[in-house]
Amino acid sequence: MSLPDAEILFEQLVNKIQAESDKQFAVVGIHTGGVWLAERLYQVLSTSQHMEPLGILSVSFYRDDFDKIGLHAQVKPSEIPFTVDGAHILLVDDVLQTGRTIRAAINELFDYGRPASISLATLVDRGDRELPICAQYIGAQLQLPKEKILAFNRDDDGKFKLSLKNKKGAENDEEGLSA
Repeated sequence: MSLPDAEILFEQLVNKIQAESDKQFAVVGIHTGGVWLAERLYQVLSTSQHMEPLGILSVSFYRDDFDKIGLHAQVKPSEIPFTVDGAHILLVDDVLQTGRTIRAAINELFDYGRPASISLATLVDRGDRELPICAQYIGAQLQLPKEKILAFNRDDDGKFKLSLKNKKGAENDEEGLSA
């Protein structure tokens, strides 16, 4: 199965945000892939408008399945260096699937204050929603087998790439199907 080029999807995502929104967003990325996307989105968007400093969310403690998945070794604290009250937030994540990560992110954002609005940008929407969550800005929608995990990474040069992996460490992983 071939995957689209993540760099092309990123450009499409940027174009959609710039074309469809007149809001001055405060950009907030969700650890880890969402932060990588948010950093690059922030660079592009801040060239044409004044923006609040980039925010970072770590939603590990806000997940409703925390007791099932446990604490990840790489949990980092959230950093929201601006006033959330009244802000138009552009929440950024790499892959949207069940909606549980986004729900957790929204819960955490409200601990910081009450935003005027929250819009969601994601590189890939793979469907399979368990909660009524939708993204306003999407790089691509992909239908993938449920037994596959869509991995989003960046190389040493900062270029994005997508790959498919089997769930639960199956030996037939398909690496780097896009570059």
